[in-house]
Amino acid sequence: MKPTDYAAFVVQVIAQSNRDSQVLDQHVLRQCLGLSSSFLITDTTTNPNPALGIHSWSVGLNRLVDICLALHKRNQLELETFNSASRACSECWTASGSWRGFADCRDGVRTAAEKLKTVIDSNGRTYRGKSGDSDPVRVLSRLTTDPGQAVYAP
Repeated sequence: MKPTDYAAFVVQVIAQSNRDSQVLDQHVLRQCLGLSSSFLITDTTTNPNPALGIHSWSVGLNRLVDICLALHKRNQLELETFNSASRACSECWTASGSWRGFADCRDGVRTAAEKLKTVIDSNGRTYRGKSGDSDPVRVLSRLTTDPGQAVYAP
């Protein structure tokens, strides 16, 4: 079985969706973000070297977050896309804490979440004055950056 590679998948799908347009289809971006926890599992379990699987998954997630930040700087990031990125961090944090041997994935989640936290409004509760239905901004604010207390508390 060939190992999955979230980083390669992200590049391929985003490039393909952008081929005929100068505007990024954020629906496709949200779909890629929604697959992050699945790829966390497959990249780490199908690769003969789990460390390489963790790396490919982490690079994929962080590339997507970097795209979100670029859209934010252009004032094009949709609230739904920001919420999807936050939700992806939450789901990956939970998955990485639920499976034996996946704790190293938390560094990649933490890096992505810290990037997203830089664009949250100063009140720490909204993105550009708005919050989503499930308030995923709260998820980012509760994801600790202290490695000694790597715990997500809903």
